[in-house]
Amino acid sequence: MSTRAVAEWLNVHYRTKRRHVPDRASLGCSGWACQGPASSSRQCGSPWTIGSTSCEEDPFSCGNCGKRFRRKPDLVSHMRVHTGEKPFSCGTCGKCFAHKKSLTVHMRVHTGEKGITCSTCGRNCLNKSHLVDHMRTHAGEKAFSCGTCGKGFTHKKSLTAHMRFHTGEKTISCGICGKNCLFKSQLVDHMRSHTGEKPFSCGTCGKSFTYKKSLNIHMRIHTGEKPFSCEICGKRFTHKKSLTAHMIIHTDEKPFSCGTCGKRFTHKKTLSAHMRFHTGEKTFSCGTCGRNWLYKSHLVTHMRTHTGEKPFSCATCGKCFAGKHLLHFHMKTHTGENSFSCGTCGKCFPFRSFLLHHMKSHTREKSFSCGICGKSFTKKYLLTSHIRIHTCE
Repeated sequence: MSTRAVAEWLNVHYRTKRRHVPDRASLGCSGWACQGPASSSRQCGSPWTIGSTSCEEDPFSCGNCGKRFRRKPDLVSHMRVHTGEKPFSCGTCGKCFAHKKSLTVHMRVHTGEKGITCSTCGRNCLNKSHLVDHMRTHAGEKAFSCGTCGKGFTHKKSLTAHMRFHTGEKTISCGICGKNCLFKSQLVDHMRSHTGEKPFSCGTCGKSFTYKKSLNIHMRIHTGEKPFSCEICGKRFTHKKSLTAHMIIHTDEKPFSCGTCGKRFTHKKTLSAHMRFHTGEKTFSCGTCGRNWLYKSHLVTHMRTHTGEKPFSCATCGKCFAGKHLLHFHMKTHTGENSFSCGTCGKCFPFRSFLLHHMKSHTREKSFSCGICGKSFTKKYLLTSHIRIHTCE
């Protein structure tokens, strides 16, 4: 190594190890030594011996902690650690800093400048400490571990945030409603409930969502993914809450009861639908003819009368129907099944409506009355025939 190269290496080493004192008089010699006090014995791995700090080398000392400095400006800068003084402020956001270099680094947040590049992946970092943190992702190093559960983390701030799971500490609060959050990211998500912002949109149908996880769940509608399966019957579900609700079917548990008739239901939404029988509420309206229905399923079936759609076909005769229940009724004509029997005469019928119609022959109930003369009839077709007397058809 040339004398010039050695001198440059010595100067670099001297700047990084401020307590090293190079023997500049020996630049023309073959040996190199860091000339510290005679009592020093610690080695730094270079051809220098690290010396202990002496008053001659670092003449400026801190009156609070005793730390010594070679230059007075370094002592002045250090004193701000004790005084809390922050004379350097950002002209953009007003944040203050104790040291000018800290302000310089901070300004990159506003300018977007990223001065240090990772040699492995090319990613740009704001400062050297960020680069050091980033490099751990390549090395797989997890230097910070949780003392409670042992989980390892690459960054100290990640460990600090994780610890809140164990302590339950919620240090970040919403300035509008006062709700406390574990993490800043949770607060950012929560704030959208006040602003109404929906930044996550579906690339397939365009529907927007407040939270990314809501979009991820929505995407299952398009992909058909059903990650939650029942361990008993194997049925799969898109949402975990749907699986939880389904599991009640296997327990025969019916925790929701009607306050009017006492009938019990497995799910709350089924009870809510049942209550419409008592209230007569018909919340689902046809946009074509305006007819109202108790249930959405009834409206869907009704809409097929306008569209002419008949998606349910009989496997025996090929006849098609608008509703599944209509196909179910029709199948009885092939099977000969008569599920509904008269308690008076024992006659059986395939449909409940037929049985109700038959029962009037025993009770002589006359439900159909003429709006012109008031005469009543047990069957509708008898009333229709009677009406012709008035209309002279």
